[in-house]
Amino acid sequence: MKKRSRIAIIGAGIGGLTLALALRQRGIQADVFEQATQLTEIGAAIALSANGTRELERLGCLDALSAVSTEPTELIYRGWKSDARIAAFPVRHDRAYVRQFGAPYFGIHRADLQRILSGAHGGDRLHLGHRVERLVEREDGVHISFGNGEQVVADIVIGADGVRSAVRRHVNTTAAMRYSRTSAFRGIVPIEALPSLPDPEAIQFWMGPNAHLLHYAIGGASKAVNYFAVVEGPGVWPNPEGSTAPIDHKTALDAFRGWHPAVIEMIDASRHTIRWGLFTVPPVLNWSRGRVALMGDSVHGMLPHHGQGANTTIEDAVTLAVLLSALPGRSSSRDLQELFSSYQSMRQLRTRTIQRSAWATNRELHLPDGPELKSRNRRVAAFPDRFGWIHAFDAQAVARQHVAERELVPA
Repeated sequence: MKKRSRIAIIGAGIGGLTLALALRQRGIQADVFEQATQLTEIGAAIALSANGTRELERLGCLDALSAVSTEPTELIYRGWKSDARIAAFPVRHDRAYVRQFGAPYFGIHRADLQRILSGAHGGDRLHLGHRVERLVEREDGVHISFGNGEQVVADIVIGADGVRSAVRRHVNTTAAMRYSRTSAFRGIVPIEALPSLPDPEAIQFWMGPNAHLLHYAIGGASKAVNYFAVVEGPGVWPNPEGSTAPIDHKTALDAFRGWHPAVIEMIDASRHTIRWGLFTVPPVLNWSRGRVALMGDSVHGMLPHHGQGANTTIEDAVTLAVLLSALPGRSSSRDLQELFSSYQSMRQLRTRTIQRSAWATNRELHLPDGPELKSRNRRVAAFPDRFGWIHAFDAQAVARQHVAERELVPA
């Protein structure tokens, strides 16, 4: 016998769990289906900016996040050879960031973030070991077939299953992720292993020819630094089935030969055996099909150069929760299609703009020495004016205003 679910969320990552929590806060229960048999987050760390932390605070998670996070002292941009500051902006200093944007900026290990979200959610209605094989929409709902043989019929399905989304193949049969022709090395290093690193508790960009390195402190005690080193290439991704490819440590180190000693110390402190390909999801024409919709990386996967992949996913989750909570109890297919249309119109322009800006930022971070650096440095010095709109955004307020303007049930 097939199980029934009002709302089925595919994917128990940051977006899927946030959506489930935001719906529960509004009195709506959702089932979350995750293909992994354990919730073990891949990757090193993540930056949560105000547009994400303000929503996590509303879900009651801020104290737990603060206990295992580092709030950077500053945002600093440097060149590749020298530790001279090209531009710097206070974050924790004088509480400048919170005063400007109303919520904190955190560096946190991905595993800690997922642990906090999954702990807040609990085990009820969380189904592990469920890999989607097929979605079929019929009059009685969306029939979901899983690899373990189970079948579920859901009134609504939300795909929060990342850049390699199985749900996206149902919504947009021709949409696919795109390799950016850039890749990354990453790691976490104890601060004491980085004697040449200036301002270890700041979030910092080191910019140079064909590469850059971003790092920030993580953990409640700020004893470790997470770094993400991006390089151009390879031109063709060697592993079409996965996001990582094997590499030797020397290749990673050679990409940063001649850089500042702090950068070399960071790269050399990790034994690199793999590299991460950086993939995006090009603009998708339709974010939904019938009773199925997409969110997060499944529909707007972006380069990480603004640190907004997780934050915009959190925004999607809150937006969907507000809209779904205003959906009539006996909603028709037309009601749902109008809701998903509103969701796409509210989210598409913002996420696409951030996507495009991240592409452009890749070039700015990888400029060779030459005459373009002066204008690049002026643009970097104007960072708050150019990108403050990203951090100031209040997804819940925007969604609630949308609901109020259409005289729907208050969310």
